[in-house]
Amino acid sequence: MTNMDKLYEGGSPRPGVRRSGYRFQLPPEDFVDSTLTKGENIVRFNKKLIDATKAVAGCYKVQIAYYESLGLEGMKAYADTLKAVREAGVPVIADIKRGDIAKTAEMCRHFTGDFESDFVTLAPYMGLDSISPYLPYAEKQGKGMFVLCRTSNGGAKDFEYEKLADGRHVYDLVGDKLNALGKDYMGEHGYSSSGLVIGGTHIEEATEIRAKYQDSFFLIPGYGAQGGAEDIAQYLPRETAAWSTPAAASCWPIRSSRALPLTKPLTTNV
Repeated sequence: MTNMDKLYEGGSPRPGVRRSGYRFQLPPEDFVDSTLTKGENIVRFNKKLIDATKAVAGCYKVQIAYYESLGLEGMKAYADTLKAVREAGVPVIADIKRGDIAKTAEMCRHFTGDFESDFVTLAPYMGLDSISPYLPYAEKQGKGMFVLCRTSNGGAKDFEYEKLADGRHVYDLVGDKLNALGKDYMGEHGYSSSGLVIGGTHIEEATEIRAKYQDSFFLIPGYGAQGGAEDIAQYLPRETAAWSTPAAASCWPIRSSRALPLTKPLTTNV
């Protein structure tokens, strides 16, 4: 069984489960214990958040950059947070957006060791050899990845929406190649271990994209604080006519991480 299978099973059978990904943030000031370090307070807060939400969370996403901003202490908090999520039995995505090739990519240790996760996020624009070093982990350990395809940021139109000679967009080319690559790494439920990052802020192409990549999970950022459309769910239900196979109704971790209730606004996210 692959981790994508586990994500599917974790989000589907339990009543009330939200296929959502939560991103951890700095704890509010009234939660901070002055006897602990900043990193220890973050882990303490994250564990409380996990305990409070694990029954309804389909997965958690841990954004490495916010931990890196705190130096070595932050990276220990990052490792401890990944461990806490895995111990809770909920899939965890390491949001690292790596995109280098060959030996550099092989040195990434987010599928083993202190930073082990179930999934990583990757950037494909150096080519498929920036993805291939991660595939042995999918084959041997069932690990998964979400690869940037059509993202939620405004700058997506700078490159992803450019037209090719055959009329496709660049994001179509990326999606087509990643979809073909993932055919060799299918799980028991009909989903590839290679999922796609499809932004929730531009839904006009959503039905077309969903129909093209029926055996891919979508990681959907941009819903909530980034202005993602409230009606994005309309192209996700199983009843959508364009979906002709069971795998077409793939799971979809929708992230609205900044909407988690906190006692006061935060100036920094982790």
